Amino acid sequence: MNRSHAIGAGAIALMLSTALLSGQGAAHYRDFQLGSTLASVAALTGVAASDAKTLHERPANLQELVWRRPYAGVSGTTGATDPVQQIVFSFYNDQLYRLVIDYDRDRTQGLTDADIVEAISSMYGPTVKAPVKSTRPGAPPSDEDSGIRVAGWGNSEFTAVLYRSSYASGFKLTVTSVPLNALAHRAEVQALRLDEIDAPRRERARQKKETDDARAVQEKARLANKAAFIP
Repeated sequence: MNRSHAIGAGAIALMLSTALLSGQGAAHYRDFQLGSTLASVAALTGVAASDAKTLHERPANLQELVWRRPYAGVSGTTGATDPVQQIVFSFYNDQLYRLVIDYDRDRTQGLTDADIVEAISSMYGPTVKAPVKSTRPGAPPSDEDSGIRVAGWGNSEFTAVLYRSSYASGFKLTVTSVPLNALAHRAEVQALRLDEIDAPRRERARQKKETDDARAVQEKARLANKAAFIP
């Protein structure tokens, strides 16, 4: 499947694609359903599953797959008017738990916050108030790094949050599975703790490998020079 076909299909009606969730449940973004496997997302985007980056392998497998819109003029592309520039798919134990969608600044130029909110609300329904920040240990962090929160949608199962860049005019949308995101965050916290505990052992292993490699190079040179040496 052409890489741009799945992402660009039905793109842009008014200011954003009205095909984002057309005829689908709220836990979708276009053809992507939260909870989907890496293989199914790879098939839809045309990005090889082997291109996924593994962030942590324990205590859970956390991976990311990135789709980027092909350059304009690439033969066979159908996303010439698609405002989506990039999507980052995040997986927890082979389950899609978050999508981060970056919109092209050039293709949203002039659109106001209200314009974007209106377009997304036509697919997700009325906006909801921002949740109160939780101080509970293990609670997923807010997405403040994404920029200024413009509006949000969702329920107990999923959230969709629109951000505007704090340093430019770009827009970003995150679509997240609430239960899977909580599991992924706890796994990431545990993974970082395990990495910290394991750091001294890994450093010793790295140093030993460097020493062994240097010794092997030295020995190879010694044998070659010994065979060729003429006093």
